[in-house]
Amino acid sequence: MAYLGTPIDTTNQFQSLQGKRFNGDGSTTAFTLDIAPSSVFDIEVFVENVRQDPNSAYSISGTTLTFTGAPPSGTNNIYVVHQAKAVGTIEVLDGAITTAKLGADAVTEAKIADDAVESEHLNDNIISGQTALAATPADTDEFLISDGGTIKRIDYSYIKAANTPSFQATMSGNQTISASTETKIQFDTESFDTDSAYDHSTNYRFTVPSGKGGKYFVNLTAHTSVGNNTFDGIRVGTFINGSFSTIGFFTRRFNDSNTRTISASGILTLSASDYVEAYVFIENGTTVYSSVSYGVSNFSMYKLIGA
Repeated sequence: MAYLGTPIDTTNQFQSLQGKRFNGDGSTTAFTLDIAPSSVFDIEVFVENVRQDPNSAYSISGTTLTFTGAPPSGTNNIYVVHQAKAVGTIEVLDGAITTAKLGADAVTEAKIADDAVESEHLNDNIISGQTALAATPADTDEFLISDGGTIKRIDYSYIKAANTPSFQATMSGNQTISASTETKIQFDTESFDTDSAYDHSTNYRFTVPSGKGGKYFVNLTAHTSVGNNTFDGIRVGTFINGSFSTIGFFTRRFNDSNTRTISASGILTLSASDYVEAYVFIENGTTVYSSVSYGVSNFSMYKLIGA
């Protein structure tokens, strides 16, 4: 027939009781147990087959059982029986411990390291047998680092070697300018722009993204018309936040050619939100050509690694 009542506990193993005997000598009051009880009520103590009162006849400190009075002499006339609570062990089932059962900071570095002093020496079991990454990590892949002794995670995008932000822009057509006037060159066609930081439609400027300040290499090439004066002056250069920067080049025409190619390059130190623009000045010329037979006008920048 079917079983009635509370189901039998088949999960945990029943534990057997443990005990120990001692010989009294009429003077010794302290005896050493094999197991430390939690309290005087976790053991039963008998002297000459008489159970002793746990409230007054003895005390417990670790594995030491101390009587208030010395038991009489006799062979094995003292015996102690441990209650199941004091000696029982229940095995934890596989998978029974969940993250909710673990307290904050409960798992120490000693449990995940092969050296309790140096936390960077991770136990080999953490990576042994795991699938190897056979490609360049994605920007959102994460690594663990020690930030002043605090373990933190960081995206690969923050630590990978890359000369970015970077961009290159050209002109879709020739630009007419006024002679003897500082004029922004309208590089309106992007070859590439890694961080979408170059405005090629309105302000024609590169703006340093947040967190991307540093040193940038800049190159500027412009093909220009010149006037009829043999000694017309021409210059190109970059402006930072609307003011001329240290990157620029000046030349004078010493022949009767109608065009002159001029370039400037160098390194700029920029902070987040700084913007950089390309300017040209021609004393008598009025045109910046998008291209000529030997080259294309262009404006490019990229962030230097480690500078």
